[in-house]
Amino acid sequence: MLKKWNASLALTLASAIAISGCSQRPEASTAAPASAPSSGKETSNSSSAPKKTLSMLSNVADQPVQEVYRQIINDFSKANPDIAVNIQFPGSAYENNMKVKMAANDLPDVFDTHGWAQIRYGEYLQDLKEEPWAKQLTDTIKNVVTDKAGKVYALPLSEAKDGIMYNVEMLKKFNIEPPKTFDELITAAEKIKKESGGKTTPFFFSGIDESTIGTYFDYFANSLLISPEKNSAEALLKNTFDWNNWNLLPEKLLDIKNRGLINEDFLTAKRSEIPAAFAAEKVAFVLLAPSFLDAVNKLKPEMKVGLMPIPSMSADDKPNFSGGERATMGVWKDSKNKPESLKLLAFFAKPENMTKIANVTKLQPGLKGIESKHDLTEYYEKYADIRVFPYFDRVYLPNGMWSVMSKSGTELLAGRITPKEYSANMKQEVERLRKN
Repeated sequence: MLKKWNASLALTLASAIAISGCSQRPEASTAAPASAPSSGKETSNSSSAPKKTLSMLSNVADQPVQEVYRQIINDFSKANPDIAVNIQFPGSAYENNMKVKMAANDLPDVFDTHGWAQIRYGEYLQDLKEEPWAKQLTDTIKNVVTDKAGKVYALPLSEAKDGIMYNVEMLKKFNIEPPKTFDELITAAEKIKKESGGKTTPFFFSGIDESTIGTYFDYFANSLLISPEKNSAEALLKNTFDWNNWNLLPEKLLDIKNRGLINEDFLTAKRSEIPAAFAAEKVAFVLLAPSFLDAVNKLKPEMKVGLMPIPSMSADDKPNFSGGERATMGVWKDSKNKPESLKLLAFFAKPENMTKIANVTKLQPGLKGIESKHDLTEYYEKYADIRVFPYFDRVYLPNGMWSVMSKSGTELLAGRITPKEYSANMKQEVERLRKN
């Protein structure tokens, strides 16, 4: 499948360039040295006549995280004055830029694999298993960035442990414990809406930024199909899955909408509106990455945001987290600056630098023995024993299904398709994409 996927890259060259500016995430602006203000798109370390200049491309979109990267790179260049690092943050254009670079077989020396280290970028990446930090990979990320032969594809600067974020004080006010099952979640949502006098509509979805809807399906697909002892993992991998068993997911989402538990303007609402709605206590539960906290705290610093595992779909099962790669650094196997690139990865892997990244991202570090202290630390510690499953779409769906899952969800909520039609569309698109 990888060979076929690569073969089609060249065909996407023109269209990738044409649409590279279109997405939800903002792009950084202009070129600037690493010591300059954080508004720059590029960061280059300008020591006098550097012997080597490394190119580095990162998928990081959040400005505070970009600043930490720049700080670490500045420290690296001070310690290694003969090496300059030119880092770029293309934002929404990242994926299309990488497709173009792969088609031309001209990749950056160092780049972010953003969840696809093995499947998409595997053949382009240097094996990192001999690097000292490789022995420190956490148990939950090791299998994600390591294949059966032992090849390590990337340094995981942070790993995801995604669940549902919630308003801590609101749940206390209404005497609600973090729900452990989907039914408990709906019961809690109805209680919140009723006892808030309708002020709080528990869930927020955006038909414009459809990833908010896709995330629902990705999270709860694990709860429905992967987490139970008797699960569908093998059938999904072998493409023998009965897609009628998917029906429950769109049925549950439509039920949430029909109960009036999502924002009425879901078709026109924007993802960027969620922090303000949450800060104003108009939303109780959010399915977003932890960087959401920073946006909320800018509006309401005193608001406490909690994190709970994704509830199980059955009372016989247990909650779980969805996880995998978040921010990574891989080295292009054909890089002319391979020793210097490995040196840069080793510098980022230093405990003090991994700690900085963990604290600013509010994510779990991908290496063992890294200390961190931030708003979600207590929840990661509280739920340390909760199982973490890789993101459903990255393991069980072919490339391209994320947009199908998200767009079909919007069609469902808009009343243009039924739950059964949603599942039939999933089956059709999975079969089509597996042939490509």
